[in-house]
Amino acid sequence: MSDKYFLDSNIVVYSLDRVDPVKHRRARELVTSAATKKTGVISYQVVQEFLNVAIRKFGTTFLRPDLENFLRTVLIPMMAVPSSPRLFLDALGLQGENQLSWYDSLIVAAAIEARCKILYSEDLQHGRKFGNLVIENPFL
Repeated sequence: MSDKYFLDSNIVVYSLDRVDPVKHRRARELVTSAATKKTGVISYQVVQEFLNVAIRKFGTTFLRPDLENFLRTVLIPMMAVPSSPRLFLDALGLQGENQLSWYDSLIVAAAIEARCKILYSEDLQHGRKFGNLVIENPFL
């Protein structure tokens, strides 16, 4: 285990989405700290989900060069967990054992693979543990 933490897609989205100022501020703190201190981890899935939301939802407020810059300077340096057969197999095991959705099981499996202590997400049960990994909702 390390001092690394995993950021779910919703945290990255809120870091740029200003609709909810409280969530935006907290998510921005987490993403900024993750990027500057190099303690934050994301997976390929987080990048995919973020870009899907950003292109659809932020399309009128963010120019493509801004998204490309965010991808290059923030997301890619944090992307420590690529897609792999092992990740899929681990996620299938987690899904079956814990009644998780497929996408949530991929996020949990990626956080475990990266040896993170905390998985920040508002989509999973706050305080729930998966071995040494603890789910924390940063908006509570």
